[in-house]
Amino acid sequence: MITIVPVTRDNLETFKKVRLEALRESPRAFGSTYEREVAFTEEEWLKRLERWNGERGIGFLAMDGEVGCGMAGALVEEEDGSRATLVSMWTAPEHRKSGVGKMLVNAVLEWAETRGVKIVDLLVTGINHKAIGFYERLGFVKTGRTQAYPIDPTIMEFEMARRVG
Repeated sequence: MITIVPVTRDNLETFKKVRLEALRESPRAFGSTYEREVAFTEEEWLKRLERWNGERGIGFLAMDGEVGCGMAGALVEEEDGSRATLVSMWTAPEHRKSGVGKMLVNAVLEWAETRGVKIVDLLVTGINHKAIGFYERLGFVKTGRTQAYPIDPTIMEFEMARRVG
């Protein structure tokens, strides 16, 4: 049975393992790299945990029993508290198309609603057609805003957004 739990100090090691596997398995899905984050100090992981403390940011793990099989986070925008950005979304390949991703996004949307967020947005690379389709099925639409992907500027990222609630 899959459960969705917040990232806490108690499961920080599981989060690290899932995050690093996500960066290794899907290197063009994130604004960071495996090489960068595998070198993080404990202090850097704790800073991420602090940003995801549940007030202006959140991190969730999908757990299949005791094994992490996905993650997602959200950060409320500093300038506009009615908007949050979905970040670090990933589902382990063996759990894709099983509802885990939808459970993670729903957890983010539910958390956002409790914070008064009205819009959740995200960035997705234009080459990740499966992710774009996944987000569209969950009600996200392209906003028209694009930017160069920071890891490879030859790839464009598309902003997608949806209303909360």
